[in-house]
Amino acid sequence: MKRTSRDIRTANRYEVLRQIIAESPTSRQELAAATGLSLATVATLVGELLELRMITEVGFEDSAGGRPRGLVAVDAAGGTLIGVDIAETYVRVELFDLALNVLARADEDIRPGESRPEQVVGHVAAAVGSVVAQAGAEDSRVLGVGVSVPGQVDRDTGVAQYAPNWNWHDVPLLDLLTEHLPHALYLDNPLRACAVAELWFGAARGRGDAVVVNLGTGVGAGLVLGGGLHRGVSNSAGEWGHTTLVLDGRLCHCGNHGCVETYVGAPGIMLNLRELSPDSPLLHPEDQTATVDALARAVAAGDPVAVKVVRDTARYLGAGIASLVNLLNPEVVVLSSWVAAALGEPLLEEVREAVGRHALRRPYAATDIVLSPIPTDPVCLGAATFALEGALQSAGARGGKRATAVRSRTAPSS
Repeated sequence: MKRTSRDIRTANRYEVLRQIIAESPTSRQELAAATGLSLATVATLVGELLELRMITEVGFEDSAGGRPRGLVAVDAAGGTLIGVDIAETYVRVELFDLALNVLARADEDIRPGESRPEQVVGHVAAAVGSVVAQAGAEDSRVLGVGVSVPGQVDRDTGVAQYAPNWNWHDVPLLDLLTEHLPHALYLDNPLRACAVAELWFGAARGRGDAVVVNLGTGVGAGLVLGGGLHRGVSNSAGEWGHTTLVLDGRLCHCGNHGCVETYVGAPGIMLNLRELSPDSPLLHPEDQTATVDALARAVAAGDPVAVKVVRDTARYLGAGIASLVNLLNPEVVVLSSWVAAALGEPLLEEVREAVGRHALRRPYAATDIVLSPIPTDPVCLGAATFALEGALQSAGARGGKRATAVRSRTAPSS
């Protein structure tokens, strides 16, 4: 779809604000150099952001032989943003200031059998209400709520088209949430959220081409290509977890056999453990988090069963990542989400070795494979940036007037 001049202006405003958040304080000249925009364009966009009270003037710096340069910084108190991470076993919500510092956090468990849309929406509404109350945030100062939901998502209609682990089909999630929340809402999935978080604050920052591997209950790959988020024609890019790794292998929730997810997602790791040691005390059959945490502790203690489970999991994961390295030739592959965080360095070392065995030598030599350095929930952080972009788009649609929280069915275009 062809972008309009307003779309381009919104994207440029978003990019300038992103640079200011990352580098505060900074000058207009530094912003022009970082974004590739002309100094005149940057000056205009900075003026708009000042009018929106998202940034503020913070003094001057000396320049070589010229007039002092004015400095701008993000106005952290200029509003709040909310990021929602809906996962298969929990809902996590974080409230951020405009500098994307976490001000409040709330968690809700999703127990087995509690995955009907109205139940999940109830958890989201409760957690959003909790963080707003914790932070003492006025509804009018919440610029938007970014919501990440697993599976395939239609951002424009706010529909969760397909979530295989819950057997959701065409759930009007944004409409259901609008009945409970008075804020502007923007829907996407965790692959995009994790990729944006890494692009802004993590291992993909300053990298043109990156793959962010999301390891949780489900598995996927957020793609940064040519310096920007790659979505694909139907916002479905990155469904790498449902590519075939083993012919006629394990049955997947999507209906196919041998998907990557069935070997390296949390349930797949539990099955790897069960197949190796059916009576292992590390196995908590109804609790993915407890099992993965127990494995991590046991690996640290040198338990041979745990070490072999992580090695076997890394063999599968490494083979899958090698295909991404060969196909996309990225600068960096980031292991993200809660399973990667729990298993940490032992998993990373085994994955690097496995990718080295399977990938072509030249692209492998050009690729760093790292753990996500983001200390908070990367999905919440990425989801909050969707809300920030939506607020800028909303402001642009109203001719640059002060952004206020309004209900929205249309998500922005990263």
